[in-house]
Amino acid sequence: MAEPLLLTERLTKRFGGLVATDELDLSVVDGEVHAIIGPNGAGKTTLIAQLAGELKPDSGTIRFAGADITRLAPHLRSARGLARSFQITSIFADLTALDNVALAVQAHAGHSFRFWRSAETETALREPARAVLAQVGLAERADAPAASLAHGEKRALEMAMALATRPRLLLLDEPMAGMGPEDSVRIVGLLAGLKGSLTILLVEHDMDAVFALADRITVLVDGSAIACGLPAEIRDNAEVRRAYLGEEAAS
Repeated sequence: MAEPLLLTERLTKRFGGLVATDELDLSVVDGEVHAIIGPNGAGKTTLIAQLAGELKPDSGTIRFAGADITRLAPHLRSARGLARSFQITSIFADLTALDNVALAVQAHAGHSFRFWRSAETETALREPARAVLAQVGLAERADAPAASLAHGEKRALEMAMALATRPRLLLLDEPMAGMGPEDSVRIVGLLAGLKGSLTILLVEHDMDAVFALADRITVLVDGSAIACGLPAEIRDNAEVRRAYLGEEAAS
């Protein structure tokens, strides 16, 4: 296997007596879509928060592109090429879709959000912002207020903001949460179009989406990885079926 772009070794996070991440070893190879699945409370979001730098692990290491980033601040991880999308949509509702993405372009260039007004007219910010909106299928909604977008469009906008930082690794925490079938199909199509152009670590409960997109799948239970492998291997794993997928997933 190729050298991992992301590697955790014995990563551990506790909240009092609860072990949310239990000496987790995880590797994500450059260019793959790697899905993290598991029941509620398995530690999936806690893991993503540690990878993004929003939570500090109690022990263990996180390496990205060969460098130890375990104690690195979130904005410095972003500068190195990590971007995160959240379970709950996080956008500037009063701004247009274009201005939201222009802000992300501006932030990646090293400027403070307090200068957002210049992003309204700066061609160097708005042209790449329009290109990213087109990439996620929102070109025609560029001038619409973010608050007016449908739920699926808001998730696509949030993904556009992450992509505007030109990440090497995109951390996605349940991008299809709360979506209906039509919006889910749209996001799956968007992510499928990104395959091969960047590395994606995907936390998702929608098993149809996971098996359609993932190159490899890691299954978490109680903060530990009980299995990691190709989608077909995970489908056929009896321990995984008992822990999470249900017998019907193997049919």
